[in-house]
Amino acid sequence: MITSAIGKMFLEAYNEEYGTHYDARTFFIEQFYPLFFDQNKQMMYVINSPFVQQLPSCRDCILGKKEFESTAERSERLDTFLNKVECNDADASIAVAYPSLEPTAKTSGQVTNIDFRISSDDVFLSWIGGALGICTEKGYTILFHKKEILLDVYKGWKYYRQALNETKMLDGNKINSWNGQWLAHYYDDREFEEDNPMASFSPYNTGDDGIISIALLSWTKILIRIAKRFEDVNLLGYVYVLSKSNTTLGFIPFNLNQIRRPIHLYEKLFGIADGREAESLWGKAFGFRTACTAGVIGIKAMEPKGLRDYVYPKGDKAPKQPKAPKNETETINFNVYKIWILAMLNNEDLWDKSQELAELLNEASTDKDKSISTKRKNLVETMLGASNKKQFIAAATEVIPFIGKTNEFKDIVKEVHSMPTDNVPYFLTLLRFQYKTL
Repeated sequence: MITSAIGKMFLEAYNEEYGTHYDARTFFIEQFYPLFFDQNKQMMYVINSPFVQQLPSCRDCILGKKEFESTAERSERLDTFLNKVECNDADASIAVAYPSLEPTAKTSGQVTNIDFRISSDDVFLSWIGGALGICTEKGYTILFHKKEILLDVYKGWKYYRQALNETKMLDGNKINSWNGQWLAHYYDDREFEEDNPMASFSPYNTGDDGIISIALLSWTKILIRIAKRFEDVNLLGYVYVLSKSNTTLGFIPFNLNQIRRPIHLYEKLFGIADGREAESLWGKAFGFRTACTAGVIGIKAMEPKGLRDYVYPKGDKAPKQPKAPKNETETINFNVYKIWILAMLNNEDLWDKSQELAELLNEASTDKDKSISTKRKNLVETMLGASNKKQFIAAATEVIPFIGKTNEFKDIVKEVHSMPTDNVPYFLTLLRFQYKTL
């Protein structure tokens, strides 16, 4: 199973990084169990495992309704777990993300007569691998197939334990949610301080009952941080949800080049500070699960919410026309739209071309005395309302008499005419946004 494979990758990287020689069982008993389970608040919850059966709710213990278990009781749970590992076939109760052995269970795997022997090492590794998962919005967990990321996720474990021990009202069992918050923080070159790792780090939500939980971070923010840290073109991840009924989306390639592209373009054209404010807008057009159905997470998955109606007209209607932003928030959203379109076009020169054409059309809509001409404005708006090459060229022909720099105008129109058909709606949308900016 993938959790065991990820656990093995991590343990090999850990031994190499820290000069140790741990096998899976020894690492689990000496390092993993004391950190995750042998303290008042557990860091990880695995349904039906010996570590949670008839365990008092962490929330009830925090609120004083029940007592935390004693060291002796926790030790008994460990013995029960180790005995099950050695004496039973691996199933979901002792191996993280494995199927139930009961064929009718919601978490069962496919029925087969093939004898799959799961070693005890694989069971221990599954816990290590499962604890390295990164949980995002809607509960989807990603296991990244990259040892550097796994080691960096591990570095945050001790700080989650520290937070649990030092913050009375902080709920436990949320290591995967913590991993996402930690990784985004650790990879933040502007905020992370090596000498003070917890500075500027507040991944918490507080409920009405005073219980503090770890907030789930958006998948886009996590991937933006990863894409900025590593130069890889593609990064493989395994996406799943563990609950009463497990969901598996499978292996998904993450195209880091395409994820980086709009972020770098935005920062280049509008500054790093604005780029930071814009991060929450990327990838909001549809959810993570829908994005994964494309088979790869790249530039299309980064589409911002609300842009589609400007690009793709419905039926015979003209494309939706943008309105000039009225405040800073709307301006950032406006710029995100423009940058995503530019990233889809994958040609930075078209930014200048779209601006130049917008300026020419803006001038064409006014008379010599700078007053607005209804006839000219209508012709320009017809050109801006085009949704394909044929409409665009026909409208451009009507506008030419009112263009000052006709050669420049004709050159850009010709370039649009020679564009791949799929790119034309994007360029025309970018043109409309550039025009409205003026």
